[in-house]
Amino acid sequence: MRMREAVIEALRAEMSADPSVVFMGEDVAAAGGVFKTSDGLLAEFGPERVRDTPISEMGFLGAAVGAAMTGL
Repeated sequence: MRMREAVIEALRAEMSADPSVVFMGEDVAAAGGVFKTSDGLLAEFGPERVRDTPISEMGFLGAAVGAAMTGL
């Protein structure tokens, strides 16, 4: 198994096990990640759980902290 495949499998396993897991980052949804490390996750888990973010680390850090504070 290549590193890329291991990353996808780890993400898939955790997202399958816990429906509250949300995966977000730059180009991770439609593009499947820069190195295709999230390829297929958008189709499998949908746009509510696999989200593209703008190039703003503080923006999605704030979204992650806010989601955690509200129980997500």
